[in-house]
Amino acid sequence: MTSSPVAGPAHTGPSSGSGTGSAGRPAPGRRTGGPGRHGRRIRPVSAGARPGPRRRVARFWPQYLAISPYYILFSVFMLFPVLYTVYLAFQKWDGIGAMHFVGFQQFRFLWDDPVFWLSIRNTLVIWVLSTVPMLFMALVLAVLVNSTRRFTALYRVALFIPSVTSLVAIAIFFGAIFSNNFGLINAILRGLHLSAVPWMSNEWTIKLVIAALMTWQWTGYNAIIYLAGLQAIPSELYEAAKMDGAGPARTFFSITIPLLRPIILFTVVISTVTGLQSFTEPQVLFGSEAATNPNSGGPGQAGLTTLLYFYHQAFDNNDFGYGAAIVWAFFLLILLIVLINWRLVQRKERRP
Repeated sequence: MTSSPVAGPAHTGPSSGSGTGSAGRPAPGRRTGGPGRHGRRIRPVSAGARPGPRRRVARFWPQYLAISPYYILFSVFMLFPVLYTVYLAFQKWDGIGAMHFVGFQQFRFLWDDPVFWLSIRNTLVIWVLSTVPMLFMALVLAVLVNSTRRFTALYRVALFIPSVTSLVAIAIFFGAIFSNNFGLINAILRGLHLSAVPWMSNEWTIKLVIAALMTWQWTGYNAIIYLAGLQAIPSELYEAAKMDGAGPARTFFSITIPLLRPIILFTVVISTVTGLQSFTEPQVLFGSEAATNPNSGGPGQAGLTTLLYFYHQAFDNNDFGYGAAIVWAFFLLILLIVLINWRLVQRKERRP
């Protein structure tokens, strides 16, 4: 049987009116991504292509608008004042008249100012007297609360109350307790037939009173942080150490302290920043002397901290340029001390 002349063999080339061959495969000139009829490459449209910047902004502008009040308030009331103090530190300005550019004269005068260095020494001494016992007692209290099984919620509330109490009220209370003539401490000493202590007039007792106030306020706050870190330590480690014959002291220094090192670093940094910024304590304790010697920090300026000296220069002497120079020099000092504390705490972790 012979085939019909019309029904020839299967056509393997491209048909004249179709872009595909007889087998259903795409023709060479019509393949996706290949050159077209006129030599142009046809690029496929990706379904997951990223939208342009304008489309992204148009898509997320309600979210940006919702969070914009915070950034506006932060820029107006925090970021701008901070940046403005940098400019103000190189000016001579009383807050009302015209500014006069003085360059680095404010910082040169600051370097030779004996009262500024006195305030630095007072601040550092008060910071050491308050921070070291505060962190030690906070860790001890956290360990004791963590070892109890009953009334733990009550203990947490009791520890946290001082940190949320008004600092002005605390300062007034401490001023009444440590008063030279009518204070509770001296009344107890007289009742025990002991001599009274001039708490508010001696150079070192003034610093001790301020340090005690700061210690009482922030010990519970740090104890709560330590307690959270202790509860995150697996109990299996303590059980294994107990089975190996380790005592409480060995367990504390070999397990608790190493695992709490990041939290200890956090509390050291936070306590450094807050402890060096003491202002309200001496301001309230010695505010009664404002008529004769405003913001002096007590007799002999023993309680004159750096921020209190800044307040005295800026808002009592109306020397805002010099006040800005004081706070920026003090900021660099705080940054240096924080970096030193960071390296001291992290040094053991870097050892192999």
